[in-house]
Amino acid sequence: MQLLGRETHYAANYDPSLLETFENQHPENDYWVQFNCPEFTTLCPITGQPDFAELKILYLPGERMVESKSLKLYLFSFRNHGDFHEDCVNVIMKDLVRLMNPKYIEVTGLFLPRGGISIYPYANYGRPGTKYEQMAEERLKNHQII
Repeated sequence: MQLLGRETHYAANYDPSLLETFENQHPENDYWVQFNCPEFTTLCPITGQPDFAELKILYLPGERMVESKSLKLYLFSFRNHGDFHEDCVNVIMKDLVRLMNPKYIEVTGLFLPRGGISIYPYANYGRPGTKYEQMAEERLKNHQII
């Protein structure tokens, strides 16, 4: 880990290279890890206006786990990035899958209304060929925004 305990520098643009991992001390166990980012911001790719959301990341770790300071800096890197809400949620999920190969992960964006409409995109992934792939299908099929 290179970021934890060091001076913080904030990226001006989207940067997945900020993400770092550490070894899961209990990879044989299935257990949930949840991150809530109530101050996620990004820019509308059309108007350039800011969009605000609470971002929820929930995962079952495999051998590696995401380090929380690196995740914070990575999410902050979206601040000047223009992307649709649905794209942000999918990009974040895919970056985390590439980074740590979790057993299962889901990302939800609870975006505040603009123009009178709220958008709550949800994306999930289960490790292919495992019970977690089936779990992802079931959770997607039965998904409800809380």
